[in-house]
Amino acid sequence: MVESYKIVYKGGTGEIVEKKSRFIADIRPVESEEEALAFVEEVRKRYWDARHHCYVYIIGDRGQTARCSDDGEPSQTAGKPMMDVLAGEELHNVCAVVTRYFGGTLLGTGGLVRAYSGALKEGLRDCVVVEKKLAYLFEVTTDYNGVGKIQYTAAQAGIDTLDTQYTDKVVFQFLVPFAEEGRFTARLTEGTNGRAVIRRGDEVYYGRAGGELIVF
Repeated sequence: MVESYKIVYKGGTGEIVEKKSRFIADIRPVESEEEALAFVEEVRKRYWDARHHCYVYIIGDRGQTARCSDDGEPSQTAGKPMMDVLAGEELHNVCAVVTRYFGGTLLGTGGLVRAYSGALKEGLRDCVVVEKKLAYLFEVTTDYNGVGKIQYTAAQAGIDTLDTQYTDKVVFQFLVPFAEEGRFTARLTEGTNGRAVIRRGDEVYYGRAGGELIVF
């Protein structure tokens, strides 16, 4: 698994006008090529009377699937510049469609490149981008004497507590970033004199959007 990569968590839209041509960008998170192509068709139907619907998508934690289309515009003037924008932002699992309503004036090759790129950048400003980071779910079991030390250790290390269960024992569930696993385990072991039971669980991805913790 990749240690971290960026996604569009919430899609958005944007629009620019160049010499009376409207360029409308629609952006959505996608998890598969089928989802991406379905989104392209959805946008085509929404703007059924537009001349061009140029699109790009990048799918996979390593960008394994990447496609783009000029949809009738001169070669390399729409899809490729849009791909360059997404790649430059290092975004994954995203599809973008830029729809053009022709305004009657030819923009030329350079003008088209700037317009399609600019519309996509405008749409991205309306999106929520999240960096997904690899982490482990940790379960730490202690008696009540160890609670304060474990809470202090987690707080000092900036580790998020996902859940705490109080019975005859106390069981914490922590979200431990991949790079912090060894250090956090050592601190817990030292802080509790080895009395806490530490179990490393599943690998998950997490991120933050507007201060909110998201576990994927």
